[in-house]
Amino acid sequence: MTGLQWDWTMVWEALPELLLGFVKVTLLVTIVGSAIAAVLGLVIAIARRSAPKPIAAVLTFIVNFIRMTPIVVQLLFAYYLLLELDPVTIGVIIFGIHYSTYMAEVYRAGIDAVPAGQWEATTALSMSPTRTWVAVVIPQALRSTIPALGNYVISMFKDTPFLIAITVTEMVRAALVFGGNHFTYIEAITTAGIIFLIASYPTSLLIGRLEKRLAFSN
Repeated sequence: MTGLQWDWTMVWEALPELLLGFVKVTLLVTIVGSAIAAVLGLVIAIARRSAPKPIAAVLTFIVNFIRMTPIVVQLLFAYYLLLELDPVTIGVIIFGIHYSTYMAEVYRAGIDAVPAGQWEATTALSMSPTRTWVAVVIPQALRSTIPALGNYVISMFKDTPFLIAITVTEMVRAALVFGGNHFTYIEAITTAGIIFLIASYPTSLLIGRLEKRLAFSN
């Protein structure tokens, strides 16, 4: 049995293909999916608090169902149901919807943390519900939820290899394709892992520092 043979030439040959998959798919799905999740999650959180109880109960059931279903299953379901859509588009939509359910819980915690006095003050000032949310509640809720939201963005970024299930050539699949074409996988797969680490680890450190700063300022 021969030992592990590492070939730096394969690393440099694979790197352009991996970076192409990283930029064209991994980053695209993460950025657009995070934007969808952030907006939709906020809408869900507000609706669950403001809507009549029957509607809020139905919405809560849907949110829990999505959260408790593996994202791979959701990707495959949408892929075979929406055959007319491009797989990358399906990936963006599913990642956005899936992670919106987690972000909705983060927003809900932030909204619940707004002091009762703030709500009472808006009532005393006869502020409309829309102005109450926009001018008072949401700004305060967002301030405390930014670190948790950032952590979910990182989680989404690391989950993008699940797009392999719907034939999307993101960075990990690009590594597998390269390995299959050159009959060696270890260099390309390792390089893909290092790219993920380089992109996500500094971001997680920044989020940690932001969380400590917000906690200190409170």
